[in-house]
Amino acid sequence: MKVSKKLSALALVGVMAATMLAGCGGGNGDKKEEAKAKDDYQIKLGYYNCDHMTAAPVAEAAGIYKDNGLNVTTVGNGKVPEAMAAGQMDAGYIGTKGLMGASVKGSPIVVAANNHSGGSEYLIAANDINDPKELLGQKIAADPENDFLFKVSYGPETGLPTENAKYQIVNIDSDKDKYLALKTGQIKAFTTCDPWGSMAEYEKVGKIIGTSHYHEKSRGKKFNCCSFSLNKNFIKDHPELAEKLVKAHTQAIEYIYTNPVKSAKIFAKAYSVPEDVALMTIYKKTCGEGRTLTWEIGDAYKNNIELYKEVKALDQIPKYEDVVNEDILKKSGADDFDKFIKEKVDKVFPLGMSFDDWKAKAQEVDEKL
Repeated sequence: MKVSKKLSALALVGVMAATMLAGCGGGNGDKKEEAKAKDDYQIKLGYYNCDHMTAAPVAEAAGIYKDNGLNVTTVGNGKVPEAMAAGQMDAGYIGTKGLMGASVKGSPIVVAANNHSGGSEYLIAANDINDPKELLGQKIAADPENDFLFKVSYGPETGLPTENAKYQIVNIDSDKDKYLALKTGQIKAFTTCDPWGSMAEYEKVGKIIGTSHYHEKSRGKKFNCCSFSLNKNFIKDHPELAEKLVKAHTQAIEYIYTNPVKSAKIFAKAYSVPEDVALMTIYKKTCGEGRTLTWEIGDAYKNNIELYKEVKALDQIPKYEDVVNEDILKKSGADDFDKFIKEKVDKVFPLGMSFDDWKAKAQEVDEKL
């Protein structure tokens, strides 16, 4: 599996039928066939080439979907919200702002579990930029006027203005291509999620000067970056599979925390980056920037809605109950996130560890497994 694989490669031709009703009999044989068809339903799940969605390739490669009796096909770097809205995808890792914006327009997508709270989204500048203000008038692969995070994080943290006219804006679609443009001197800065921030540091071609963590720290609240979402029709037609899929999502996050080296190997292969970059990325997500990978819903989504309203990030603000379905996570049998961190993570990888210490410990843990 390669992250660059396009959605079209799936040859998705619509929603697959979950059950095949044979004839009009309705006898015991028909019921057994219907149950078997539901169990064998092929779930289509999408994610982007961003470290926030790491749970998807990990769950697949580590056998977590299979262990839960799920038949899942994952697709990286596809147009996930569009495919889910069209009924061509059952589940996906989606940015929460886009999900909520689509919801008020009738998109049948809801949050089933948290996925990532803050951190690991960056403003990267070339090494010869010594002061953020030196970016004024320079070529940057960003959209300060329309990028929500530039308004609430990168701009306030660096003191940079959010008017596009202050820069030479270069439109580049993928984060990987933005990174390559910085590396080859075509631009002076870009916005991205990891692994491209870590890649810039690893190859010493750029540095992180702004992080999405800033608005969480400055406001003293938990927010959410992206979500594990489900299509409402999938929930309706396959409630048991929906619960199992959510539980698998939480188990994949647990696996990343407790098996960081193995997870890094999966990450490196899926995202086509060196294993050291993958380790650096996982360190940031699970320790360096806090426990940012999480399935806990908590108050994050309510805080998001209030922030979107405050900064007018959406034309129409959705109701919480219309965009977040708490029931599936509650019924899934997932572990309590805080309890899991306290019992399985804090003693092994305490917050405040340096990357080098964390990496050494991760390798020690891996050798014992």
